[in-house]
Amino acid sequence: MPRWWADQVAVLARELARQPDLPSTLNAIVGHASRSIEGAEFAAITVTGPSGIVFRTIASSDDLAMQVDQIQYDSGEGPCLSALAEGLTIRSDDITTDERWPKFGPAAHDLTGVMSMLSHPLALEEDDTLGGLNLYSKKPAAFDWDSASDLTVLATHSAIAMASASAHEQSQHLQQALESNRTIGIAIGILMNKHLITREQAFDALRVASQHGHRKLIDIATDVIESGQLVLPPRRPSNQ
Repeated sequence: MPRWWADQVAVLARELARQPDLPSTLNAIVGHASRSIEGAEFAAITVTGPSGIVFRTIASSDDLAMQVDQIQYDSGEGPCLSALAEGLTIRSDDITTDERWPKFGPAAHDLTGVMSMLSHPLALEEDDTLGGLNLYSKKPAAFDWDSASDLTVLATHSAIAMASASAHEQSQHLQQALESNRTIGIAIGILMNKHLITREQAFDALRVASQHGHRKLIDIATDVIESGQLVLPPRRPSNQ
């Protein structure tokens, strides 16, 4: 590996490590890819839905990349979809004449001017593909196999960073859920003890206050903990 590329990999590793969340990590990946891979002008990341069929672009260095991706999704063919299906690096020197994607290539070029593409799966293991990293250029034959080799290294680091950021985000969501449940539980206990009511009655009182006050349940529960009281909405007068 050339020294300059080793330096680029080190820069990428440091850049990804300091990202605070998953969206920032994804943006850092596409930004680095479009800057560091020879021939690349734009970059984007594609992921699949739970069924493995529904595709979407979750990060891009430019709106043009998202346009190209959408044409792939609409036509059901293209370098990225092939890379995800086959688990291989897919390169096209001229998408307008590439016989593998007769619908995608001409349509994408006519709309965006893109001619060359290079796509690589983002995978931790062979059976654990997170998505695909795609590079685009308006020049023909913009990518060679050295570019593909460099993209393999970048994609490996990117997949690890994506998995780590996603796990951290899920952990934060779980922690927030646990804290919310704990807060609501304490508020229920306060109401049960103060008004001598059941757990179900205490929770219903919190729910009614939340609905009628148009506030989150956790905010109502926090008020109960801080004040020891639950302010219920006024009763509507019954019809005479």
